[in-house]
Amino acid sequence: MEVFGSARNRNEFYVRMKLLRSRHGKTKTPFRFRYFKWILWFSLSLYFFATSLGNHRPATTSLKTIIPQPQLRSVSGVFSDAAVLRQPRSLKDLRVYIYELPSKYNSDWLSNKRCSNHLFASEVAIHKALIKSNVRTFDPAVADFFFMPIYVSCNFSTVNGFPAIGHARGLLSSAVELISSEFPFWNRSNGSDHVFVASHDFGACFHSMENKAIADGIPEFMRNSIVLQTFGVRYHHPCQDVENIVIPPYVSPEKVQSVLSMSPITGRRDIFLFFRGKMEVHPKNVSGQFYSKRVRTEILRKYRNDRRFYLRRNRFAGYLSEIVRSVFCLCPLGWAPWSPRLVESIALGCIPVIIADGIRLPFETAVPWSEISLTVAERDVGKLRRILDYVAATNLSAIQRNLWDPKVKQALLFHDDVEVGDATWQILVALSEKLE
Repeated sequence: MEVFGSARNRNEFYVRMKLLRSRHGKTKTPFRFRYFKWILWFSLSLYFFATSLGNHRPATTSLKTIIPQPQLRSVSGVFSDAAVLRQPRSLKDLRVYIYELPSKYNSDWLSNKRCSNHLFASEVAIHKALIKSNVRTFDPAVADFFFMPIYVSCNFSTVNGFPAIGHARGLLSSAVELISSEFPFWNRSNGSDHVFVASHDFGACFHSMENKAIADGIPEFMRNSIVLQTFGVRYHHPCQDVENIVIPPYVSPEKVQSVLSMSPITGRRDIFLFFRGKMEVHPKNVSGQFYSKRVRTEILRKYRNDRRFYLRRNRFAGYLSEIVRSVFCLCPLGWAPWSPRLVESIALGCIPVIIADGIRLPFETAVPWSEISLTVAERDVGKLRRILDYVAATNLSAIQRNLWDPKVKQALLFHDDVEVGDATWQILVALSEKLE
């Protein structure tokens, strides 16, 4: 018997049998051989049919739903030696010079209290922490990096209250002109050792709509610099064509601690799945784009009547108290792939369900994302209930154990002073590694 692979399709096979021949040249098939042939044909057909099913992959995309399979381990063992508590030797000697710019670039904006507390406020938090940090140097001649403290996210719209960043390019450009005319350090390196913060939807492209952000691109004067930005994806994108570090959006550690003082992270969780936010029944076509790529609309359509899915479209100031009661928290994309819900969920012990194809997460070498979160492909939102039921029935306690490690929350929160393992600390580690 010989088995051949078809040239037309590698999953198709055929069998050629060499039959016995009699002396007179006629085919002679013994009774037992005839039945053996049919049994063999049936077995091989069944095998190759099952193989073809097992090897099938959707042709649409390589993105897939990832269900975490965390190892059971002690809480203190979630992070490897290379994670948050490993302080590189170079961090002890790291020196960052902070430009003392005129107040119009930063402190003037703090007259609005929202400036230091909204989701883009990492630009303020990082500046505040670095000012009091041990890595700060007042001698620019010995600095490894130069920090540009410019707040571009505090110009809140009078129409909808959202940050308006149309002025960002002009403000940044004038700051670069100022320091390059008064100091030699920008021109010496062409800005390659200068650090900016771009905590907006599409980072250093400085626009909230992706098509316009791509069209505008990264300002030419910033292309050699290092950008700390909340935007990050695993595929090529013009808005990350710059040396960058993906950072978490700002979530107030005081608010988190206030909620946890009332409801401990290991307390009762009576909400199976939680989401509160914008979900359009009929999403509008905005310049050829639909909000959330219609993912949130599909979630609402599919699960609005499911009693285990706590879905709310209206705003509620106390929503953090709902997160701390929840087992799973949806973190779907909006206009951009990232969301403050990711940090809020982790800080309050709710397993984040990330629905944003290709997203690059903050501090991926330090935070064990695959062991504390669930990633669902955008195309699989219709299977969400089945996926969550599976996780709840198999490895829920192991994921929660890893998620509730205090070091996980610490790595994604900014504080007034740099704390070991916190978000600003992680940024300094990432910067120091660029020197190695």
